[in-house]
Amino acid sequence: MTSLLLTGISSLVTNDPAHGGLLGELHDAALVIDGGKIAWVGQRRNAPATDAATDLGGRAVIPGFVDSHSHLVFAGDRAEEFAARMTGTPYSAGGIRTTVAATRAASDEHLTANVSRLVAEMRRQGTTTVEIKSGYGLTVTDEARALQIASQFTDETTYLGAHVVPAEYADDPAGYVDLVTGPMLDAAAKHSKWIDVFVERGAFDADQGRAILQAGIARGLQPRVHANQLGEGPGVQLAVELGAASADHCTHLADADIDALASSGVVAGLLPAIEFSTRSPYPNARRLLDAGVTVALATDCNPGSGYSSSMPFCIALAVREMHMTPAEALWSATAGGATSLRRPDLGHLTPGAPADLAILDAPSYLHLAYRPAVPLITRTLVAGRDT
Repeated sequence: MTSLLLTGISSLVTNDPAHGGLLGELHDAALVIDGGKIAWVGQRRNAPATDAATDLGGRAVIPGFVDSHSHLVFAGDRAEEFAARMTGTPYSAGGIRTTVAATRAASDEHLTANVSRLVAEMRRQGTTTVEIKSGYGLTVTDEARALQIASQFTDETTYLGAHVVPAEYADDPAGYVDLVTGPMLDAAAKHSKWIDVFVERGAFDADQGRAILQAGIARGLQPRVHANQLGEGPGVQLAVELGAASADHCTHLADADIDALASSGVVAGLLPAIEFSTRSPYPNARRLLDAGVTVALATDCNPGSGYSSSMPFCIALAVREMHMTPAEALWSATAGGATSLRRPDLGHLTPGAPADLAILDAPSYLHLAYRPAVPLITRTLVAGRDT
């Protein structure tokens, strides 16, 4: 390994409060990568000698995006469902069963190739860490294989057997909860870090969600919750009760939900590509931030409610539609995502951290929201290596 100096950086976002402001932004900056980690950051004029150097010519550098919520193990698509929504058909969780049928019928090779394609798509857009859920198999065998496939691409794997109740258990939801907390959990736990549940009308109620999460916790998995997407409900309060890392969606929140998030430290994961694709109201990020809630932005990339792999797109939506500042949106897409995954090593460019970063073909991170839908990410490095 050789040390590499990246110099000529117009704007370097470190997310290190020691450098001032929310983003710890440095101008006319440089950084050193050695052994796959950040070895030094600072002003260009103070850069140390290294084995090699690259002048970025006035481009901006940001931490790699940490996408803390995605559903990438699936087959098929639901483009017709999207078209129907655009003519007025409301979104419901029922469409998940369409993807379940396609995923069960797909080969391991097909599913793996699809995940590989989507992860590569994310890398090209600056994402260096992605969480991947199961949830489109909903049998013991299919959930286990989904997680085995996901684990080839990330350490952040999430068991989501409790996505919806599959058709074969429509008349016996209690029996399906027994399966999710018993044989399915046994098969999935060794391939999972997290356990998640969709607490929502049409999916699982609070008592079912609690039983599922507690079973996962007892097996050493850490809890996450799909919460309050389609309406106000018990999801956020359940996440707080069980010390979940995140409550994701948070589209419809009561004052008590916001107070609970702020006092508990549970991260509110906001997924604006979903609201874009479903024509639903956007979460009120301003209300959450002003209350002191930690916010993460993620894509929720999935074939039904939001088939986007683009974190820059989510940043632009967060700024335009959710009234976040560009700095808040970038922090939430990097350090916020890392907080949601309980990964303090990620989401910042400080000495000792992995050299996970994105180089923009622009002089400032502001261009991520200022120039939406423009492919500004010119290079993505994971552990100091181009991807």
